Amino acid sequence: MAVSLSKGQKVDLTKTNPGLTNIVVGLGWDTNKYDGGNDFDLDSSIFLLGDNGKVANESDFVFYNNPTGGNGSVVHTGDNRTGDGDGDDEQVKIALNQVPSNVQRITFTITIHDGEARNQNFGQVSNAYVRVFNGDSNEELIRYDLGEDFSIETALVVGELYRHNGEWKFSAIGSGYQGGLAALATDFGLQVG
Repeated sequence: MAVSLSKGQKVDLTKTNPGLTNIVVGLGWDTNKYDGGNDFDLDSSIFLLGDNGKVANESDFVFYNNPTGGNGSVVHTGDNRTGDGDGDDEQVKIALNQVPSNVQRITFTITIHDGEARNQNFGQVSNAYVRVFNGDSNEELIRYDLGEDFSIETALVVGELYRHNGEWKFSAIGSGYQGGLAALATDFGLQVG
């Protein structure tokens, strides 16, 4: 039975699931119909962070144009450009026992591609969620539904996996940002050109 989280909650992942090494993080959303003349394109991105809360280099930023990071331990399965249909819109496969030791946190974000230019924001997005499931058995372990608390934001930090006393835990963050992916990338230590 999946643990359903609220914003700010943290839960053990590997401690309560001994032997768990392969997980999949699924992210999903729906876009509200509006007459803006532009399609919505939401993207999930993953930042592999060290103790200092920053990426060590560009390869620690995993997204559709750099789908593999952490020496192959984190794999983004591809861009869903519409968000149509049921189920996960994008997925990330993670081999927990292969994540490099310098990576302390794996942070999951959703951004609106060209959100500012298209006058789009998360006020027009509903049913956003992140879930973690066992990559071997497909059993859902954790689910966090973000709710409808956002209006002007163009980027969300939905949650993160982090190391604690040799185990992996998951934190439901649910923080919105203005400035889209560029603002997030800068905060996480990337040079944005």
